[in-house]
Amino acid sequence: MNQTASKWIAWAKKNKLKITLSTLKYGAFLFLGLCAVVVFLFFYYTYNLPQPETFTQTPFIQSTKIYDRTGKVLLYDIYGEEKREIVPFDKISDNLKHSVLASEDARFYQHGGIDLESILRSVLVDLKLQSASQGASTITQQLVRSVYLSDQKTLGRKIQEIVLSIELERKYSKDQIFDWYLNKIPFGQNAYGAEAAAQTYFNKSATDLDVAQAATLTALIPAPSYYSPYGSHKTELLQRKDYIIGRMQQLGYITQQQMADARKEPIIFSDNLAPIKAPHFVMYVQQYLEDKYGTDFLQQKGLKVYTTLDWDLQNYTEQAIKDAEKTNLHYKANNTAAVIIDPTTGEVLSLVGSKDYFGKSYPAGCDQKTSGSCLFDPKFDVATMGQRQPGSSFKPFVYATAFKKGYTPNTILWDVKTEFNTYCDPSGNQTKDQYGLKCYHPTDYDGKYRGPVNLRSALDESLNIPAVELLYLAGLKDSLQTAHDMGITTLNDPNRYGLSLVLGGGEVTLLDMTSAYGVFATEGQKIPPVSILKIEDSNGNVIEENDKQPTKVLDTQVARQISDVLSDNTARAPIFGVNNPLHFDNYQVAAKTGTTQFFNDGWTMGYTPFASVGVWVGNNNNASTTNEGVGLAAPIWHVIMQKILASHPIETFTKPEVPQTTNPILLGQLPAGDPPHSILYYIDKSNPTGPPPQNPNNDPMFPFWEAGVQNWESGLTVPNPTENQG
Repeated sequence: MNQTASKWIAWAKKNKLKITLSTLKYGAFLFLGLCAVVVFLFFYYTYNLPQPETFTQTPFIQSTKIYDRTGKVLLYDIYGEEKREIVPFDKISDNLKHSVLASEDARFYQHGGIDLESILRSVLVDLKLQSASQGASTITQQLVRSVYLSDQKTLGRKIQEIVLSIELERKYSKDQIFDWYLNKIPFGQNAYGAEAAAQTYFNKSATDLDVAQAATLTALIPAPSYYSPYGSHKTELLQRKDYIIGRMQQLGYITQQQMADARKEPIIFSDNLAPIKAPHFVMYVQQYLEDKYGTDFLQQKGLKVYTTLDWDLQNYTEQAIKDAEKTNLHYKANNTAAVIIDPTTGEVLSLVGSKDYFGKSYPAGCDQKTSGSCLFDPKFDVATMGQRQPGSSFKPFVYATAFKKGYTPNTILWDVKTEFNTYCDPSGNQTKDQYGLKCYHPTDYDGKYRGPVNLRSALDESLNIPAVELLYLAGLKDSLQTAHDMGITTLNDPNRYGLSLVLGGGEVTLLDMTSAYGVFATEGQKIPPVSILKIEDSNGNVIEENDKQPTKVLDTQVARQISDVLSDNTARAPIFGVNNPLHFDNYQVAAKTGTTQFFNDGWTMGYTPFASVGVWVGNNNNASTTNEGVGLAAPIWHVIMQKILASHPIETFTKPEVPQTTNPILLGQLPAGDPPHSILYYIDKSNPTGPPPQNPNNDPMFPFWEAGVQNWESGLTVPNPTENQG
């Protein structure tokens, strides 16, 4: 050991006490400092906290009113007439008490206001799931939050909540706190407390609730608006009810047999008598408001919400759907939805989520099950929430993608029997490949083959085989990206989809489709759907105003090409006839129909420069209809569009420029004297505007497409049964 090290060790031994005392001194200062900070934060956040004794006081209610775009038509008063009736604790059914304990706070009678065990368990679950999905609030905390505090999730509010909960538990008995909870908490539909909720939903007193009814009311507590049986999430409500019944059995409140009986019991709700206009649109707006501002804010601030809804147009659309009901029912189509958007602003002018919000579910009793077996579910909003397959109405997004890559309306593809599974025989006569997977050789709507067709005719006549070919050429990934860019918010799992996507092999919503078609109308400008113009507080101050601006998501020429094709009635006529529901004399309207396999869904989408209109017809449970013509949606769509056209000056689409390309094949100019070939003989899929491929066989699809062309030329192709997609 050297001399320097020895000196250092000696110094350390000599000053060991000083070092220790110094460390302890600074540690003590740090600890006291932290304590001071904690004490400061405690007093800062708890200063002027309300006293628990004020539980008997009822807060002042200033309801939120939702209006149409003029501000003259009141659509809905969210918290208009508050329903509240205080009943003694012993007059509330034990079934409700037990279901609330089982669902919300099983250890209520063991903890002191804060359940550390539940908090730890929820943290561990959240860490495992990597999301903040588990709640750990006790009944006491929920009561404090409901009566005194906002829903705002901040450190300060949480400290206040904890302090008040502990104070409440110190001063009052558990039964008293539980009594206040059951008489105070909101159950939705402006019903506060167990008695008002029981009367509102079941027309009975809270003392008479059975197990299933009690579990249903309890299921509403976490999110009364979301789980409302009069909204679009009734199935989720019933599923949550069954979960709570299971918890009651686990905790010993009911037996196995009682659990089974309660789960089987039909839940019959009272009719919703709250005055409401354009109900599905209002629910859509209300959900946005509650997500952004919270229920307390909406209940107390007296907001006036001016929406984008055109009340006259909404009335007309609802009537058009009603007028078509007899015809639709004849073809076993039990429901209809419609959306109208101004594409220049994104404003939703009309939204109908079902043919009759106030109607009865069909078949009778289907809405009491959790299986989604209803042909008609009046409360479910198909327009904003129903993810349905769009059939051929999805094709324009694929065609737009192809046009971006240089293909043109004149590009020629072959409408011939073609096998697209490269493990199957190129003839298209095989059923399954060597791995047991289905071969894929789609047919057109009528089962016929037309030989060479240009893309204009293929899209206007809704031919399936050229569409599948075009998706292969344009690329699945790029076509999905085009759809997403234009406003489709679903279709987020590319691995699920294959070439059948172009025929509607994925799920979309009517609102998204109507908005996305509006991008074609505005020549590539996108504004997401807008439902609110502005919101004012009770003093007339504007707290929110629509200021959404368009973004460019599609090339102008591509949008013009799509509009030019979809408004070409002459090209559409060979399939649909000249006087079809998509055509209007003296007006230029772009339109596309869509029918899914087995006629489960019927769509008509269309637009002018000033309006985008979408109509869906089908059954909630995805059962087939029997219509095989132009579709059930098209006549309704025509009536709605006719009304819109009559109230606007005539506007036409701007003609696209003549396509310019270095590859004449993309212009439909095939070499003279050449024997017939598929387009893969002339173009490289990865660079369609470039030189032809040196070896077409490098494309795995080439021999299959060539076989289709040669079989057609040799007369070996015969019509096939249709797959009912168009």
